[in-house]
Amino acid sequence: MAAAITRALRAVNVVGDVASTSRAACAMLADTTYHVVVLDVMLPDQDGFATCRHVRSIGDWTPIIMVTARGSVDDRIRGLDAGADDYLTKPFAFGELLARLRALARRDPAERPVIITVGSLRLDPASAQVWRGGQEIRLSTREFALLEAFMRNPGQVLGHSHLLDAAWDISHEYRSNVIEVYIRYLREKIDRPFGVRSLETVRGLGYRLRRDGGG
Repeated sequence: MAAAITRALRAVNVVGDVASTSRAACAMLADTTYHVVVLDVMLPDQDGFATCRHVRSIGDWTPIIMVTARGSVDDRIRGLDAGADDYLTKPFAFGELLARLRALARRDPAERPVIITVGSLRLDPASAQVWRGGQEIRLSTREFALLEAFMRNPGQVLGHSHLLDAAWDISHEYRSNVIEVYIRYLREKIDRPFGVRSLETVRGLGYRLRRDGGG
């Protein structure tokens, strides 16, 4: 498959390198700048999901398209949550692969971390887990949604309407002080036990998460 894709790419004047293992691929990415990566799931030393997570964990945001015969919804979700930008199931037409590669190559390799980090706070949207340093913090669904909104916008003031949209659907009947209540819940879990202050009140405007996450 790798040889066939390489030949097809060369026929349209696109040069590609081939790595037969996860280890080789990671080494090549460390040494060379690529426009896009075609990543198979089934590799002999480490599967493509783990490889993708590793690449993202070291701050490499080269666009990645995963190709695999494993086409279940769960597998596609797993690949995208690992940090892939696209997912193509075998068998596929080369023209479709080429079109997807062109689309990915047009993107800037902007940072798209799998795990959101602000200071010592870390949040994994896929597993719905939160940590302060090495300690996991248990949050309710709405507490998690609010914290994710803050962590995606560190240092920015988020008003009540923004926070309501992040954690409540339009049909929900909520009390006028519901945001204040949940901010207090969050502070009791992510700040007070650790002796830090990360969630700040901006009087008359809303709340913000400090850019350093409270340290």
